[in-house]
Amino acid sequence: MTKSEIIKAIANKKGIDRATVSQVLEAFTSEIKIALLEEKSVSMRGFGTFYLKRRAEKTARDMQKNTTIIIPEHSIAAFKPAKEFAVAVKEKSTKA
Repeated sequence: MTKSEIIKAIANKKGIDRATVSQVLEAFTSEIKIALLEEKSVSMRGFGTFYLKRRAEKTARDMQKNTTIIIPEHSIAAFKPAKEFAVAVKEKSTKA
């Protein structure tokens, strides 16, 4: 599902114009990005938590140049679904 499909679905279900839904969705994603950049996690009860995950330094190979490179320690954004959300997805996938 794309961002525009999400906007369209919310607008149709709630009877709100697409421009307003788009602004709210942009503000929502912007706040999540800001929180993660400030190294804060974002928890939404019943949905899940957005957080930063640390990746350790590691050695990798550059196959084109046939050399070894060091990838420094870094953070990546991650999402952990809430238990009830994960269970619902799991139950849906076992029925299919």
